[in-house]
Amino acid sequence: MPIALLPDRAVVAVSGPDATAFLQGILTCNVETLPEGEARLGALLTPQGKIQFDFLVSRAGDDFRLEAAAERVADLVKRLGLYRLRAKVSIAADPTLGVAAAWDGAETAAETARVRDGRLPALGERLYASDGAFSADATEADYHAHRIGLGVPEGGRDFAFSDAFPHEALMDQLGGVDFKKGCYVGQEVVSRMQHRGTARTRILPLVYRDGPAPEPGTEVTAGARSLGTTGSASGDRGLATIRLDRLGDALAAGEPVRAGGRLAAVGKPDFARFAFPTDTAAAG
Repeated sequence: MPIALLPDRAVVAVSGPDATAFLQGILTCNVETLPEGEARLGALLTPQGKIQFDFLVSRAGDDFRLEAAAERVADLVKRLGLYRLRAKVSIAADPTLGVAAAWDGAETAAETARVRDGRLPALGERLYASDGAFSADATEADYHAHRIGLGVPEGGRDFAFSDAFPHEALMDQLGGVDFKKGCYVGQEVVSRMQHRGTARTRILPLVYRDGPAPEPGTEVTAGARSLGTTGSASGDRGLATIRLDRLGDALAAGEPVRAGGRLAAVGKPDFARFAFPTDTAAAG
């Protein structure tokens, strides 16, 4: 029942009477329907529909926490401030809060804000408390191994910011995009991809058959075809950005998939609902 501290994550606090309306108008997720006790995946996009920042959003009374990559928090605060205009909101990093992940029924007696991870039940919960408020019995690497094993991407590790669409990062599969809410930054592009089914690229899990995963950024190939590039990995499992059409052609031709010279089986996450070549054929 592990608890892992996540020092690479930090919290931005958004508060004030206009906080809900402010975030609802710029984020991909629906914060109006967000209940207390849930951390919901969301993103702030470029006008072209690509992910500038991804985060987990949770309520703290009438206020909100945005848990994001620690190295990106200052930029996130600055970017959100550009959209504030006359809204009555306060936006600031909260250095008093540390972040941890707990899964498989982990328990802690510490005074924490404990919220379920809304992406997948198997991801467990997020804990927010002052630094040193609780101890960990797992490592950050253990958490990422768990995340990778479930097929869940993370910005900065599995895709470059301002370079990937929400569909490519599986945000549409993990509750990070609300297609029924009103307008938000980049909404037209994301809605068009959804309605036309034009997401040809997805981040997918790979299992390596003859050694550990290669370094992030390694090209994934099948025969002469370039399928994509690898992302984060743990042991013989990893994630990779893959062109589905090219993967389908490779599988139909019986060409094995390789990354860094290693044979790899490409899978579909258990939670995914999109059409996938290996729905009807075994992975190479």
